[in-house]
Amino acid sequence: MNPIFKKILAVILGIVIGSVVNMALVSISGSIIPPPDGVDVTTSEGLQAGMHLFQPKHFIFPFLAHALGTFVGALVAAKIAPSNKLTFAMVIAVFFFIGGLASIIMLPSPIWFTFVDLVFAYFPMAYLTKSIVTKK
Repeated sequence: MNPIFKKILAVILGIVIGSVVNMALVSISGSIIPPPDGVDVTTSEGLQAGMHLFQPKHFIFPFLAHALGTFVGALVAAKIAPSNKLTFAMVIAVFFFIGGLASIIMLPSPIWFTFVDLVFAYFPMAYLTKSIVTKK
């Protein structure tokens, strides 16, 4: 297969599959850890209005969605990429990091969660995939 095509495919599939993992975790989060009573989590306005009612447990699934979405997407990209596997994993991390920044701008969260999410959910996950892919 043409190396340029493999590189493009690595990025596209990394983003798509990582996004699917992210959205799957977000969609099941409310059934595992129910939101606080009276908070409408179906709209951005409802989330903003009820954010003060969220406890730390309510941030577990958003973090997992960001971290595992990035991890799986970066792993897919690194496995498909013909070379420079860490670079392709980091491209996926940058994409998801920008999404995380946008999320924080649109829906302000507690500063502790912002820190934990931005520092631990994206680039460390991509770096971890490099270790997994190059162990062979």
